[in-house]
Amino acid sequence: MALARPQQSGLSLASHRLIEGDAIAALDEVPDSSCGLVVTSPPYNVGKEYERENRMSLDEYLLWLDPIVEKICNKVKSDGHICWQVGNFVKNGQVFPLDYYFYKMIMDRGFKLRNRIIWHFNFGLHAVRRFSGRYETVLWFSKSDDYYFNLEPVLVPQIYPGKRHSSGKGAKAGKPSGNPKGKNPSDFWTFDAREVFVSDPIWDLPNVKAGHPEKTIHPCSFPSELAERCILALTKPSDVVLDPFVGSGTTVIAAAKHNRVGVGIDKSKRYIDVARRRLEDLEAGAVVTRPLGVPVRRPRSGEKVATVPAEWAAE
Repeated sequence: MALARPQQSGLSLASHRLIEGDAIAALDEVPDSSCGLVVTSPPYNVGKEYERENRMSLDEYLLWLDPIVEKICNKVKSDGHICWQVGNFVKNGQVFPLDYYFYKMIMDRGFKLRNRIIWHFNFGLHAVRRFSGRYETVLWFSKSDDYYFNLEPVLVPQIYPGKRHSSGKGAKAGKPSGNPKGKNPSDFWTFDAREVFVSDPIWDLPNVKAGHPEKTIHPCSFPSELAERCILALTKPSDVVLDPFVGSGTTVIAAAKHNRVGVGIDKSKRYIDVARRRLEDLEAGAVVTRPLGVPVRRPRSGEKVATVPAEWAAE
């Protein structure tokens, strides 16, 4: 696996901040209107190790996050954004899509939804009385209509590069109709650069499970690629990127890789220590992240994991 090395820039380890503390209090250490982007994935209240001491009902969970969302919205500058990544709350087999609740919560603060992005992954929550969950959502909000957006760093290969405008009159008649630099990746994401980018505009990042190069002690990290794509398209170099639930530091790492200033908050000293070590490794050129655009690995024919078990043949 290739090592991710930070870009050469004026930003040093000291440029980034990792704050240990509850988000509601620690957010006061971040100046209002200072952040170009908030990228985060709040706890889902589904019983992960960092949630077990304080399981909440859905109503209690939303009440807990509402004042945090208020503060987060205040941290975003006028041309900035929030990318809010969530899954589902499940109780007694009933699914409550969390993006439904957060959509209204953030819209009520004056933000405008630009995309509801689907993040697809191959491994997720197995189910026997409903279809297994294999996607989560990223709600991308801008604070105003005058927002920063740069599609060029995240363009993907054209499906039909030879497609042309119809013949006839006009300056474009008969000329190639697509952008030679690539096409818009759409709101359904994959990072399988050749197999799927060329055939379908899906963002299909492998989630961070055992064997993923970014796996740490944190049980529920999102992949660096997800944060990086948001950062590249929605911020400029030296912009501040905030994650109030930073966990093992993925968002700050992604910001640092691309010459942005990362600010991360987490109440767990254990996770903050992991994030700090990863940031130090990045500066030393030794941190391991999954490179952007590498195809998702599929098992080859003949591999044990892809071979039908003998026991199944008997059934």
